[in-house]
Amino acid sequence: MDKPIIDDELWKRIEHLLPQPKARREKYPGRKPVPDRAALNGIVFVLRTGLRWRDLPAEMGCGSGVTCWRRLRDWQQAGVWDRLHELLLAELRGAGQIDLSRVIVDSSSVRAIGAGPKTGPNPVDRARPGSKHHVATDANGVPLSIILTGANRHDITQLLPLIDAIPAIRGIRGRPLQKPQVVYADRGYDSEPHRQRLRDRGINPILAKRRTVHGSGLGKYRWVVERTHAWFHNFHHLRIRYEQLATIHEAFLKLAACMICWNTLQRSAQAF
Repeated sequence: MDKPIIDDELWKRIEHLLPQPKARREKYPGRKPVPDRAALNGIVFVLRTGLRWRDLPAEMGCGSGVTCWRRLRDWQQAGVWDRLHELLLAELRGAGQIDLSRVIVDSSSVRAIGAGPKTGPNPVDRARPGSKHHVATDANGVPLSIILTGANRHDITQLLPLIDAIPAIRGIRGRPLQKPQVVYADRGYDSEPHRQRLRDRGINPILAKRRTVHGSGLGKYRWVVERTHAWFHNFHHLRIRYEQLATIHEAFLKLAACMICWNTLQRSAQAF
């Protein structure tokens, strides 16, 4: 493929975050390993297209699907995607693209092919195995934190973990941002104890109440998280959970969040 999937500017940010490869033996070093950038191209290609690992085109030069899978696993264990996410959030804040005046939380369910950790009977899919993507975004729809659970986990159980998982966002001089002023959520998060816990943290909870008429007006704030879920589902590999290992699916989720942040940063740069 002529054009690399990961452009040069993004690769510069990723390259120094990757763990150093093991030293090769001087005698009988074995086959030369696939370059990290080539393996990352293969990983992102699978993420975007939903292709099976074994069907990666040989002409991409990324080695076998097993090689790419192992790199994704190792980089996830090394915390590469978490650090990249924090780096991109800091750049977005420096560009004036982070707004923590409000945070919006929501979840979406996806079918899981087979059982595995963090799957469960999906109540909206005839109890077939499924998982939930719980997402918290800022006022602009930038993904701040994402959590994977089984599809049978109630949304409210992840409200506080999502808020706690928001990293400290630097990017400009002064104290880093981490705590939102307001949290918006739909009726699935209606819980008075959780409202009080948010208030105890100095956060104003605006959570829709169950058994009330529609027309609360929260839609004019909450639509951004629905758009963010759509951005995640533009990565075809996230529409259905194919990976039995939860860590691999979580790695894809975090990599997708980084790609969304990078695309937002690119759009903001083009606007000037």
